[in-house]
Amino acid sequence: MEFFDNKLCISFRELVDGGIMTVPNYKYMASSGRIKVARRGGGAKGNGALIVIDSLPTSYKEKVEEKYPGGNAVLLRGWIISNYELDQAAVAFFMDWAARQSSDKASDELARKYAINASVLNTCIKLYNRSRDYRKLMGEKYDWSMMATTIETLREEFGHDLPASTLRFRKKVNEYKQYGYECLISGKFGNQIARKVDHKTERLICSIAVLPNKPFNSNVHEMYMSFVCGELDVYDLSTGEIYNPDDFTDKNGDPKELSESTIRNVLNKPSNKLLIEHALSSYTTFMHEQMPHVHRHNGEFSLSQITMDDVDLTRKLKDTKQRVHAYYAYDVVSQCVVGASYGRKKDQMLVVDCFRDMFRLIERNGWGIPAGIEVENHLMSEYKEGFLQAGVAFNFVHFCAPQNSQEKYAEPLNGAKKRSVIHKNHAGIGRFYGKGKWRMEYKKVSDEFNDTYEDREYFSFEQLVADDRRDSAEWNNTLHPNQKKYPGMTRWQVLMANINPTLRKYDKLTLSRFIGERVETSIRRNSTVRVAYEDWWLSDTSVLERLQPNDYKVTAYYLPAEEGKPTDVYIFQGDRYIDKVEKVETYNRVLAEQTEEDVVNYIEQQKKISSFGKYVRDNAIGQVGVAAKTEQPVEEEPVENLLVTSETKPEASEDIYEWQPAVNMAALGIGDM
Repeated sequence: MEFFDNKLCISFRELVDGGIMTVPNYKYMASSGRIKVARRGGGAKGNGALIVIDSLPTSYKEKVEEKYPGGNAVLLRGWIISNYELDQAAVAFFMDWAARQSSDKASDELARKYAINASVLNTCIKLYNRSRDYRKLMGEKYDWSMMATTIETLREEFGHDLPASTLRFRKKVNEYKQYGYECLISGKFGNQIARKVDHKTERLICSIAVLPNKPFNSNVHEMYMSFVCGELDVYDLSTGEIYNPDDFTDKNGDPKELSESTIRNVLNKPSNKLLIEHALSSYTTFMHEQMPHVHRHNGEFSLSQITMDDVDLTRKLKDTKQRVHAYYAYDVVSQCVVGASYGRKKDQMLVVDCFRDMFRLIERNGWGIPAGIEVENHLMSEYKEGFLQAGVAFNFVHFCAPQNSQEKYAEPLNGAKKRSVIHKNHAGIGRFYGKGKWRMEYKKVSDEFNDTYEDREYFSFEQLVADDRRDSAEWNNTLHPNQKKYPGMTRWQVLMANINPTLRKYDKLTLSRFIGERVETSIRRNSTVRVAYEDWWLSDTSVLERLQPNDYKVTAYYLPAEEGKPTDVYIFQGDRYIDKVEKVETYNRVLAEQTEEDVVNYIEQQKKISSFGKYVRDNAIGQVGVAAKTEQPVEEEPVENLLVTSETKPEASEDIYEWQPAVNMAALGIGDM
């Protein structure tokens, strides 16, 4: 039997030669998947096939246990050896310890032995914790005899010198949990941490270490010794309590003397280092360097989530010697840049332009609105109650924690694009404080502030933007980093092939309202509005019925195209939607120069005018007559008609005007558009 791939296995030869299974039966069960073959036989190394014992039918499994007893021991030994890992932190600790010792006995070999002991304890504690959880679940007590097997197995394999007795070993495990690496050092080297440094003393040393001036370890030692000798007062800032040096004495009543190395070891305990870093670091620094981070995996569909972040382009402008600010929108699954904007200022307009750029791409391709989005707080907070409120445009909205760049997926994507594409395509990419290929040498200018540096080359705004858009296009069309999942596919191909099928329909009206241009205008001659220096038809004359009394003023919203002009325009009165207006297309008044397009535009205008006339006729107000009311009626000849009407007007034709090339269109009373 053999422990392979974290499973207890039996070889093909043991199965067949042991009379447990015939060769034909094995071939049948292996090919049909009734048993699991952990390793195929043959190959360059000539290894035999291994079959997972737990996959065997019950009858065969019983025969294996009868024929080859001791499988649990093999399993345990295999688990132990596979889970052993040399503790590199322990190696560094003990090598450093050996280098500081004056004794020849503190050799590198002894340091490695201590490191192995620490690694063995780590393995045993891991096994104990796993077994303890299992026993707790099953309601049984932990069997320490398993630990004895572990001790001896690791002694044979790695040569540790930890106690062989289970009881003594248990004691050593507890010491190790409490004091760490220090407890493994022989007492002849002055290892007295467990005896001298109790919890109270340890906390005092750490409290001195987190003074505002951030004292070095040697200074902490000096202050501690001054305190226990009564030369320095130490008090609790929260309570005002003064520490009593008499509480820090040995059994003889003498000041508890600690060496500088002991102080250093106390401060270097991982648990103490963590707490010291927390006390001395800012919130941002501690969060970025010490706090555990979340572990995530990617989604399956593109446009399920967009991640956005700003960045400064690496090269500088000619005119201002400043950097261009850019804002990117990435699709999380494909990593494609799906929106980008550029500006001299990092402001709200930069954000809005990025959104507009992204939605222009979405509209061109006929996609839906992305399901979710993650954004920063800095430039996005003002949209929390509007555009970036969940359900308005995006179903899911996540505002990343302030000062936590690691939370935004766009942050590492910006870095990856810079390293893989931008650095390859352009010279001068780096910083003066960078290392290796990321270090740039700048000319220092001596001035009154002594902080001015000159780049070797400067560029125009247009050039920098054009270069960055080309870089983004190259990034989109390079292979996706997860080639195992997307073999041979670029980021753009992954984006196109995996569009989320549940996306909301593209809603240009809502987008125009929140991130579009806004124009205050009025309805003219009951038919048009003026927006972006162009006239736009009401979709129908009946739209007038939606207006407030005696109020023709409206607000127009539109998403500008790349050249800045509107395509679809929506008008509102306050928060009330009124209409989607249609662009008035003009025609050439000179008959001899008219094109087919002019004819079409003329006909469309006539349709609008005809529709207007029809609305007026269909909704014409009926005429009535009025007469003064008298108390007593006077008998007179009945009046046949109380209303004197003017000459009867002929009814206007409802037919749409037809195109007549010989007719002078100016005579029809059509105003110039």
